[in-house]
Amino acid sequence: MLSSIVWDVDPTIFEIGGRQIRWYGLMWGLGFILAYKYAEWLFKKEKYPEEWVDKLFVYSIVSVIVGARLGHCLFYQWDYYTSNPVDILKIWEGGLASHGGAIGLITAAILLNKYKFSRYPQFQTSWIWILDRLCVGVCFTAFLIRLGNLMNSEIYGGPTDLPWGFIFVRD
Repeated sequence: MLSSIVWDVDPTIFEIGGRQIRWYGLMWGLGFILAYKYAEWLFKKEKYPEEWVDKLFVYSIVSVIVGARLGHCLFYQWDYYTSNPVDILKIWEGGLASHGGAIGLITAAILLNKYKFSRYPQFQTSWIWILDRLCVGVCFTAFLIRLGNLMNSEIYGGPTDLPWGFIFVRD
């Protein structure tokens, strides 16, 4: 019978020229690719302009990354980043918050609807409509990002006696 799961996965997949390629970053990228492909399929099926998908994803990717970074900086390390504001730009040093990414995505949907999609009066949209088209892709991406968190041995809970509890060796 399973008494626990011993987790000793290296967060680095491989290195290229001294740069680490990590599971977490790969999962972010893969999530965005799957979300893009799903939106592309959905917009084609619903007969909306295909160029909207590119606009949607430029807005979405930028807003999610900026929002996730600002969310981490503002919600978790306010004192540090107010004293070192330039360090906010150093996303490679870690620190992204999913709820900041959600705020960024909502902001992107509002801006995209107001400044880009409104140019097409023959299509009725709203920022809620945009979020509705994004929600399945967000689920793919969130799952993969959480898988990346697991591969990094991070975001774990408290001690447990349950048989599916993890023992993180790299902690």
